[in-house]
Amino acid sequence: MNTSHRLSDEAFDYIGKYRKILTAMIDKMTCAPLTGSISHNFIVQMIPHHHAAIEMSENLLKYNINNELKPIAENIISEQEKSISDMESALQKCSELENSRRDLCLYQRCFWEITQRMFSEMESARETNNISINFMLEMIPHHKGAIRMSENALRFDICSGLHPILDSIIVSQKRGVCEMENLLRAVCLRS
Repeated sequence: MNTSHRLSDEAFDYIGKYRKILTAMIDKMTCAPLTGSISHNFIVQMIPHHHAAIEMSENLLKYNINNELKPIAENIISEQEKSISDMESALQKCSELENSRRDLCLYQRCFWEITQRMFSEMESARETNNISINFMLEMIPHHKGAIRMSENALRFDICSGLHPILDSIIVSQKRGVCEMENLLRAVCLRS
C-alpha cells in the first residue's frame, strides 16, 4: 500500500478487495488467448476489464459513500454488463475477421502501452480513508484505459458488429471520467 498514514479498518478492507480485483484483471487481460483477429483480441481482453469495473463498483457500494457517487457506480455496473453481453454475442462472428501480421503487431504494441500505463496508474492510486475518493482515483484511469483501447482498435480493420460497441464504450467512459473528475474536485474542496 502506498500510504504513510494509518488507514481505517473500513478503508483497509476496501483497498484490500480492490487490490485483489486489480490483480485478477491484470492477469486475465495479459493471459487472454489471442488469435490473428484484432476484433477477437479486443473482446477477450476487454471483457475482464469490464468485469473488474463491475467488481470495483460492487465493492464500493458495500460502504457508506458519497451520495453523488452511488448512481455513477450503479451506472458503471449496468453499462459494463450490457457491454459484456454485446461483446459475448459478437465474439464468434467478429473472430472470423483476420488481420495482417503487421496490423496485429501495431495494434498489440499500442494495446500493451495503453494497458501498462493504466495498470501503473491504478496500482499507484493514492490511498486515503475516504473510500469515495479512493474509488474515483482508481476508476478514472480504468475508464481512460478503456477509451484508449477502444480508440486504438478503431484504427484498424475490425468487424462491423464491434464498431457500435466501441463507440458506446468511448461515449459512456468519457462521460464517466468527466462526472468523476468533477465530483472528485467538489469532494476535495469540501474536505
